[in-house]
Amino acid sequence: MKMPEGFLWGGATAANQCEGAYDQDGRGLSSVDVVPFGPDRGPVARGEKKMLACDSQHTYPSHQAIDLYHHYKEDIALFAEMGFKCYRMSIAWTRIFPHGDDAQPNAAGIAFYRSVFEECRRYGIEPLVTICHFDTPIALIEKYGGWKDRRMVDAFVRYCRVLFEQYGSLVRYWLTFNEINMLLHMPFMGAGIVFEEGEDKEQVKYQAAHHELLASARAVQLAHEMIPGVMVGCMLAAGQFYPYTCAPEDVYLAMERDRDNYFFIDVQANGEYPVWAQKRMERAGILLQTQPEDEQTLRQGRVDFVSFSYYSSRCASADPEIAARHARGNAVVSSVVNPYLKASEWGWQIDPLGLRLTLNVLYDRYRKPLFIVENGMGATDKVEADGSIHDPYRIDYMREHIRAMRDAVNLDGVPLLGYTCWGPIDIVSASTGEMKKRYGMIYVDKDNEGGGTLARSRKDSFYWYKRVIATNGEDLG
Repeated sequence: MKMPEGFLWGGATAANQCEGAYDQDGRGLSSVDVVPFGPDRGPVARGEKKMLACDSQHTYPSHQAIDLYHHYKEDIALFAEMGFKCYRMSIAWTRIFPHGDDAQPNAAGIAFYRSVFEECRRYGIEPLVTICHFDTPIALIEKYGGWKDRRMVDAFVRYCRVLFEQYGSLVRYWLTFNEINMLLHMPFMGAGIVFEEGEDKEQVKYQAAHHELLASARAVQLAHEMIPGVMVGCMLAAGQFYPYTCAPEDVYLAMERDRDNYFFIDVQANGEYPVWAQKRMERAGILLQTQPEDEQTLRQGRVDFVSFSYYSSRCASADPEIAARHARGNAVVSSVVNPYLKASEWGWQIDPLGLRLTLNVLYDRYRKPLFIVENGMGATDKVEADGSIHDPYRIDYMREHIRAMRDAVNLDGVPLLGYTCWGPIDIVSASTGEMKKRYGMIYVDKDNEGGGTLARSRKDSFYWYKRVIATNGEDLG
């Protein structure tokens, strides 16, 4: 078995995790720039600790990252050598508008991304562009409180208009927000939200969610007006919740947790709030501030496809004692450890069949084409004396997930546009903010302390993935 003709194989990165050059050529400060490495990372990302500037007491590996800003031609050439048909990347909002709503866009930022897209096109690589990947301008957080404020919608749409004007002829696939459901778990990372004393956190989060959903819908409409043949998708952090036991309470809780994840996508794909979400907000006393035209905006701004990240499945127990005793440590989304699954060295459980299940559930739910835009395993890699890097654990992980993906398409009939692994080159980890946790098939000589030459080298997985793409998924080795 192999994938259909035209399947978009590739890899995915995010500007804030790979570009570096965070204060060069007019780029402004963004939310992701001030989330530090270390123990304060979680509280800042969750909006519990206010940090709207960088300081000397913390370290920020993302400020240089792997310096793709100055190495993009070399890196895209390596992607082409692997045979990429698609490269998913994001645009840094503050590289285009340093303050988020400047009178004019930053010429250097416009030129940089044009050059990146042209370089991709030179190799026949289709860009898939995320408009906002955990990227709220600090100036707009200070001015409006981030996505708490409805004025963010107009600022975002204005930003989108510039992107579509500048790059509409070079980019056919767009995503509005990365892992939009992470707003509920990491409000500062996802929406630039810092909670003030006395605020109703649930009210704030769901109001911000409404604003992001409006912004997404308007961006979809604008892209359809401005770019012939464009496809605009949404994106969620996916992974089914399994009930810990067959107790009805566990089954029901797993369904509720899945609904939490799908809340945003239900709106983006179907154009309206699901009934269960309306009732849940009503019970919680959440009253969204809306305007009369909002319903029509959401209805007319439905996405063309649904994309998602998948790293592992999750597990839910309604028994508080079991939930506490078997909680998966350091998980962004709370989960109980599944006793039937192995885990990576960072504790992420490995479940290839869960990817096939997720693909089927998403297609059954939305009836839209799907796109896997993140899938991979973070690990510590060792460079041998001869410079080689043997990463069979990464190959094993990807092989089994690609096999599950292949089964979902060929046996189950799920329409899938493509697969972009996370990340094809080592980058700063979003969850931990470090370089040590490596996902790439291309090694970058950079460590947590900022040392290293930034030299690129090929891991064993590089050659394996090259063969997978060359055979359109038939030869998984």
